[in-house]
Parts: sequence; structure tokens; C-alpha cells
Amino acid sequence: MTVSQIDEEVAKLLELKAQLGGDDGKQTFVLKTAKGTRDYNPKQMAIREKVFNTIVSCFKRHGAETIDTPVFELKETLTGKYGEDSKLIYDLKDQGGELLSLRYDLTVPFARYLAMNKITNIKRYHIAKVYRRDNPAMTRGRYREFYQCDFDIAGQYDPMIPDAECLKIVYEILSELDLGDFHIKVNDRRILDGMFAVCGVPDEKFRTICSTVDKLDKMLWEDVKNEMVKEKGLTEEAADQIGEYVSMQGGMDLAERLLHDPKLSQSKQACAGLTDMKQLFSYLQLFQITDKVVFDLSLARGLDYYTGVIYEAVLCQTLQAPTPAPAEQNGAVSGEEGGVSVGSVAGGGRYDGLVGMFDPKGRKVPCVGVSIGIERIFSIMEQKAELSAEKVRTTETQVLVASAQKNLLEERLRLTAELWNAGIKAELLYKKNPKLLTQLQHCEETGIPLVAILGEQELKDGVVKVRNVATREEVRKASQKRGWGNVCSAVEKIL
Repeated sequence: MTVSQIDEEVAKLLELKAQLGGDDGKQTFVLKTAKGTRDYNPKQMAIREKVFNTIVSCFKRHGAETIDTPVFELKETLTGKYGEDSKLIYDLKDQGGELLSLRYDLTVPFARYLAMNKITNIKRYHIAKVYRRDNPAMTRGRYREFYQCDFDIAGQYDPMIPDAECLKIVYEILSELDLGDFHIKVNDRRILDGMFAVCGVPDEKFRTICSTVDKLDKMLWEDVKNEMVKEKGLTEEAADQIGEYVSMQGGMDLAERLLHDPKLSQSKQACAGLTDMKQLFSYLQLFQITDKVVFDLSLARGLDYYTGVIYEAVLCQTLQAPTPAPAEQNGAVSGEEGGVSVGSVAGGGRYDGLVGMFDPKGRKVPCVGVSIGIERIFSIMEQKAELSAEKVRTTETQVLVASAQKNLLEERLRLTAELWNAGIKAELLYKKNPKLLTQLQHCEETGIPLVAILGEQELKDGVVKVRNVATREEVRKASQKRGWGNVCSAVEKIL
């Protein structure tokens, strides 16, 4: 090695050392969240909490109870349940002799929970984080760590009654959140499998072809056909026949028509699915939601565990995208002309065989459920908040205890404690002698509706001024010899 080469290598090492940090032990590194994750500021959390409250309120209205399960499961619990999506499962290093994986969704852990505890009937909701080693699209609400909000009904019931209720729940939540126009696509795995059979798809290719059909909401038919033929070995004739069916949409009338279809009527499982689809639409009519539900033969949902009815809710509009933060720009996918296409915001279906996969005796527990895409919904709500002039409150403080003069900290502390004891959300500024203007500005900035003002003259008179920050109207309330009970009552009445 020449001297110049040695000097060059030394320079590289010195540069690397500078990047890693000096001898003082300090290291320089980029402060950022891991790819596919994000932080949430108080404003975002306030919007998020509002969404959660709406969803939980709906779940409870429909009689659900809640459970929780570990964030990781034995790897064998998750293996083989998700079809081609299994490659997105996060595996953990061996810890204490167990091979573990982060949960991919809340459905498989729920099925494991039912089998393990021998539960045959339950209506439950579960809100928790799940993890997918996916390629994130941050502006579309697609992350590697995200919440799912699941509602499931397990038990042996008459056909399509629980299924119809799940669709009603999706309708209620999306309507109440006021996200804009939406529609709910429904199909049935039995209809899909029957369709594949009569179109000439070999049995062993059902699931992989189903995964390809599931991409029709993201890809053109020609691209989907190309994948089926060139990558998955399907004949062009079979692909073209599938193409004719997956272009069909309708309602109960389409189910009736397909029951008399020369090809599809030859499949017993397709006929069973179509009969149930007719029954489902009759219940949806009673629930008054058929204006938003469409029977769509292109809907496939790629997960392997679905056995019957499947559904997916899609928003019909594209929103303008906010400018992503620098740390979010990797993986961000924008729609046309700078908009953001959010796509599916809820999905689910019937999975009657999943619990039996965990039961030692193979006992089946019929299940149907729905998962609300909270992150995608939150992306829309956040965009709407940015476009709106309406201010988002990040605290729930109802009254600020303020003083008009100096040396009244003790009195402020006493009154604040009385308000807390009365169950009123109150706070005070952490200064001995804050200026009154500063205290009033704090109320306006944070949206605190009331301010209780203590002053020397008011204390002599045994009263407190309670001011409405927005209207500046004031009432004077006697303090019951500084017991403050009347003040608390006055604040409660105003609130």
C-alpha cells in the first residue's frame, strides 16, 4: 500500500470517528422516529381521542364487552393465518426459549383467546396496537405500528343476523364521524371460491388468485390479469372469465341473477353464498343502510381465514394532503394533483374456522367481525382540522383560578383545591404573582371557558368574581367565609 493510499484510509477513519463522536463519549445521531411510526402532538391526540370515543360508544351501544391480549404471540400462533401477508409479520429474537412475533392483527389473538379459554359465545371489542413490516405510506395513514379497533361476534346464531349488525356498526361510525360520502362493498368467500372453480382455477391456486383479485382496488384489471397469468400460471381463458364476474356490482337483484347464472349456479358453495347474500340484504333493508352497501364481486380481502361474508368500507372522495414533516417523507404516497387517497377505512368478514385451528379437538366457534381503520380515519380528521378554522382544544380545563393583585397564591391554591374536590377541572398558573392579563391570555389561548378572579377587595367582601372568557360577563359569588362552596356551585351551574 502506498503512502497516499494509507493517508486516504486514515482520512476515512478520522471522518468516520468524527461522525460517531469524539473521545468524550458523546455520539451524534439523527433524531427521528423509526420508519413507519410517528409521534402525536396534543392537538393530534385530542382529535384521536374524539375518534376513539365515537367508536367505543358505538361498540358499547351494540352490547360489546372488551378484552385485551399480549402485544406479542408465539410465532406458531400467527404462522399460516394470513396467506401472502405472512411475510409482513415482525419476528422477535429468541427470548427465553420461545419464538415470538408481534401481533399482525387482533383477530388471530382473539381466536386463540376463545380456544384457550373454551369460550363459545361473546360479543367483544378490542382496541390496541398491531405491527406490520410493510412499506409505509405515512400521508395515507399507512404505518408499521398502528391501532386497530375491532368488533366481533362469536357464537352459533341464525345466518346473517350478526353479519348485518357488523355492517350497521360500520355505517353508524362512518356517518357519525362525518368523513364524507362512503360505500361498503360486500362479497362472500364461498361465491369467490365457486367463481374460481367454474372459471377453471385449480384448487391449489384459489388463495393466491384471491390475493391477486384483492388488488383490484389499487391496480387496473389488465395489471391484475397479467399477474394471474404471467406470475401465477393461470390460463388466459380462466383469467378472462374471472374478469367478467369481478366487474359485476349490485344488490339483492344481482344475487338473485347470479343464482340463475349458467356457470355459477353449478357451484353448491357459490349458491349457498348467494342465498345468504340475499338474506343479508333483506336485513340491511330493515336496518335502513342499503343506500351505502353494494354487492361487489371484485372484493376479495386477501387474508386466508375468511370463510363467508366479507366487507370493506371505502371513502368516495380524495382530500388535500398536508405537507409531510421531513421524517415522514419516506414512503409517503400522494394521490392525483397533490391529494391524498385514503382508500379502505374498515373491513372484516366471517371466519368460522379460525378458532378450530387452535382448539385441540378442532371444535369450531363461528365468528364474524369488523376492524375500523383508525389511522386512516385519523389522517382524514387531521386534514379536516388543518383546513378548518375551528380551534382544537387540547385540555378539558373548565376554569382558571386567577388573581388580580400580588400575594394571593395561598388563596388561589385553596380555591383550586376546592374546585378539584368538587370534581371541576381547574388549574392555575405556576407563578406567585402572575399578571392578570397573562392569566386571561392563557384562558384565550387554551380555550378555558371560565376564570375565577380573586382580588383584595373581593376577599374583604367575601366574594369571588367568575368571568365568562368569551363574553366577559361576570358574576360575583359569596365565598361562605372562604369555604368556596358557593363558588364551586356557581361554576357548576355556569358550566
